[in-house]
Amino acid sequence: MAITTHSGPIAEVVVDVPPVNALRVRDWNDLARAVQTAGQDPATRVVVLRAEGRGFNAGVDIKEMQATRGHTALVEANRGCYRAFAAVYDCEVPVVAAVHGFCLGGGVGLAGNADIVLASEDAYFGLPEVDRGALGAATHLSRLVPQHLMRAMVYTCRNVTAHELHAFGSVLEVTPRDRLREAALAVARVIAEKDPYVIRRAKESLNGIDPVDVKRSYRFEQGLTFELNLVGAGDEHRERFLG
Repeated sequence: MAITTHSGPIAEVVVDVPPVNALRVRDWNDLARAVQTAGQDPATRVVVLRAEGRGFNAGVDIKEMQATRGHTALVEANRGCYRAFAAVYDCEVPVVAAVHGFCLGGGVGLAGNADIVLASEDAYFGLPEVDRGALGAATHLSRLVPQHLMRAMVYTCRNVTAHELHAFGSVLEVTPRDRLREAALAVARVIAEKDPYVIRRAKESLNGIDPVDVKRSYRFEQGLTFELNLVGAGDEHRERFLG
C-alpha cells in the first residue's frame, strides 16, 4: 500500500494510504516521483490519478507533523505537496483525476492541477486549512470554482459537491462510485488514441498559455503558512484538530 503505478499507454497512479489517504512526507514525494516518471515514459499517453479507500485525499498527515519536533515536518510536508502538485501540472501527458469521497486540502491541489477531473456522486471538495491554522491550495481551488466562491470556501471552510463542480464545468462527469474508474479510463482511452506527439505538445501549449503561474502562487500561500506557524497559530489549531 501507499503509492503504486500501473504502467502502459494509460498509466494509473494509485494512492492507498489508510485510513483516510492523509499523506505523510514520504508519500507526497513518492506520488510526485510516480507521476513524473509516468509522464516521462515515452510509452505513456495519459495518466489516470486515483485512490483506494474511503476518499481521494485528506491532505497532509497532521499526526506526523505534530509528532515531529520543530518545523522539519512542516517544511518537508510543504515541499512534498509542492512537488506533487507540480508533478501533476508539469506531467508531459494529460492527467485525468478520478475523485471519490472526500477531496480535501492537498487533494484539491492534486485535482485542481489535473487536466481533467471526473468524480463519483459522493465526492466533495474543500479546504479546511483556516481551521487548521494554515493556508494553501486556494491557487488550485480557483481552477475548480469561481473566484468569489473560492474566497467563501477559504474563509468558511465549507465544501462543494461533485455536482456543483459539474455545473461549473470543472468536473467533466459525475458517476456512481463503482463506475468511476471505468469512466476515467474511458476518457483516457480517447486521449490515448490520439497522436502522442501532438498530445504532448497540446499539454505543453495549454500550460504555456495558463493565465496563472500555479507554482509561484502556491509558494506565496505557503509562505504565509510559515508565518502562521512562527506566531503559534498553526500548532494551536493542529492540536485542537487532533483533540
